[in-house]
Amino acid sequence: MLDNFPRGTICIEDIEMGMSRHLRKTVTDADIEMFAEVSTDRNPVHLDDAYARDTIFEGRIAHGMLTAGLISAVIGEQLPGHGTVYMGQTLKFLAPVRPGDTVLAEVTVIGIDIAKRRVQLDCVCKVDGKKVLAGEATVLAPSRKFD
Repeated sequence: MLDNFPRGTICIEDIEMGMSRHLRKTVTDADIEMFAEVSTDRNPVHLDDAYARDTIFEGRIAHGMLTAGLISAVIGEQLPGHGTVYMGQTLKFLAPVRPGDTVLAEVTVIGIDIAKRRVQLDCVCKVDGKKVLAGEATVLAPSRKFD
């Protein structure tokens, strides 16, 4: 019955409160450079060591939206997974992510509306146990009824 959904996709009918998924990624210089290229955000705080040393960050940092993209990866690949449609996202950037940092991105189900196929997710990114990003997402989850 779930032939159209890849392994790991969780349909709305199977999502439960408190369900959680995560990923870990070490942010590299190449990641930051590729994000700058794709987004066209070439702010020197991300790309220029000398410039960034003289900022409040005292060194280069990753784009905040690169970090937020890790939340998108968890949602699109794991919970709910393929077939999920983003409806909204709030974000608070709490601390910088630097090249070489390993980010833990985690989403947790905090609300479910089965009739509308909507899921609310608490979204957090941490580096060494410290929150660097927090927010909430609302997504439209896949359903077996539409398979």
